[in-house]
Amino acid sequence: MSMREVTGKLALGTVQFGLPYGIANQQGQVGVDEVGRILDRAREFGVDTLDTAIAYGESERVLGEFDLSGFKVVTKLSAIPDACDDVSGWVERQLAESLARLGLQRVDAVLLHRPAQLLEPQGDALYAALVGLREQGLAGRIGASVYDAEELERLCQRFALDLVQAPYNIIDHRLDESGWLQRLSRQGIALHVRSVFLQGLLLMSREQRPAHFEHWQSLWDCWDSWLEEHQLSPLQATLRYALNQPLIERVVVGVDSAQQWQQILQAAAGDCPPVPAELGTTDPALLNPALWKTA
Repeated sequence: MSMREVTGKLALGTVQFGLPYGIANQQGQVGVDEVGRILDRAREFGVDTLDTAIAYGESERVLGEFDLSGFKVVTKLSAIPDACDDVSGWVERQLAESLARLGLQRVDAVLLHRPAQLLEPQGDALYAALVGLREQGLAGRIGASVYDAEELERLCQRFALDLVQAPYNIIDHRLDESGWLQRLSRQGIALHVRSVFLQGLLLMSREQRPAHFEHWQSLWDCWDSWLEEHQLSPLQATLRYALNQPLIERVVVGVDSAQQWQQILQAAAGDCPPVPAELGTTDPALLNPALWKTA
């Protein structure tokens, strides 16, 4: 693949455009001028997908200040409020407001940020509302942002989805080991992956890693020696591992500066050597940042 073909598989995550986010975030929320520079560089490198969400603070409004022609936007609906008695109306209003902020007529995809709600009493109405968005041409695809294979299992038994977003990275082997990487492909469900840097943890040097993560020291020893053996930076390894997986449609990466985005674009192209089995884990205490006890 050419460099542009590789970088074109990236999707630009925009959570930092609306909120300060991530364990390794040094910059805070990205300024509007910087967002413009990041979008210009994305176009230059063939990146055509932006990943945002209603819950990402000002992210959609900031994006809407720019001409987004040529970009496919994936956004996510927040959880339906408990007292909602008109699910369809609520979903349509949410997307209408989202489109207004973005300055768009339609989005490439609408995902559920809390897909577990599909399995609750209003789930069928929620799914019907999503299908309605697709039928009206307001969203090209519908789907869910999930946390693990168990959630995928429950959702895909009952609902036909076009697109799933899930965590995936060089040490997170849950999608592989559960078989869902292949199952999604066989079922014609596109896969976008996030958390390729594990909120920046995988980019940290041995000295930077918080003491909480010493529990997995044997994995880190393997990681550090494998990187050294192959003369790869953590950024190159994490990006190339995901980008070289043919069953993944897009790899979502968030950035907090144009300089960081440039480093990502430069590091993306290249092969990823075989990864030793001991580098992989399915331990949610390490792989799910919500379970990190960093205090």
